[in-house]
Amino acid sequence: MAKVQVRESGVPLFSEEEVSEVSGVKVVDEYVEVTCGCTSHRYGDAVGRLRVFANGYLEISCECTPGCTEDKLTPSAFEKHSGRETARKWKNNIWVIINGEKVPLYKTVLLKYYNQVSKAANGSQHGRACHRDEFVRCSRCNKERRFRLRTKEECRIHHDAIADANWKCSDLTYDKITCDDEEERASRRVYRGCPRSPTCKGCTSCVCFGCDICRFSDCSCQTCTDFTSNAKA
Repeated sequence: MAKVQVRESGVPLFSEEEVSEVSGVKVVDEYVEVTCGCTSHRYGDAVGRLRVFANGYLEISCECTPGCTEDKLTPSAFEKHSGRETARKWKNNIWVIINGEKVPLYKTVLLKYYNQVSKAANGSQHGRACHRDEFVRCSRCNKERRFRLRTKEECRIHHDAIADANWKCSDLTYDKITCDDEEERASRRVYRGCPRSPTCKGCTSCVCFGCDICRFSDCSCQTCTDFTSNAKA
């Protein structure tokens, strides 16, 4: 097997024992890559290449067909692209092959860094601000819908929503909201998940101005581009 990828600190991302039985392990300068897939009852297996980064970021290059050009997909985007019937359960639905068997991603060591970063994002650990709930207005019914921003996955969904001028309620598939559903009451909207005060209107504990959780290296918007450039400087 190829030598396990090592971070700048000299500590390997994974030990050889942790990934020796994982199929398709490939070592690249900034990440470890393995074969992965997602199974749809209708379309069968969609195979891809999962890249695991030390900063917790996960991305998948799809190889479902010889002509597929989908690259740098988030796990949830790959799950959707595969045609999987039960969405928003990518940790269970995306698998890797270990000792010849398909094993759900959540049962492997490959989510070690993702889980560490997600845990840090859930509160003010190590002085990092958490991300409070945000709202996006539907372009059709003009109602505001709540977005939880506790994980990198949730932040990406919100990030893409606010960038879409035509975003609508039905796009929020994991909550199954339609334009016919009532808007959240104003008395409820004031509670946005600040760890310091339940009805906080915005403070240093719950408003983030950019971190690895809410900024994305594969996004070309100015905000993400500036953050990525500054992080490399």
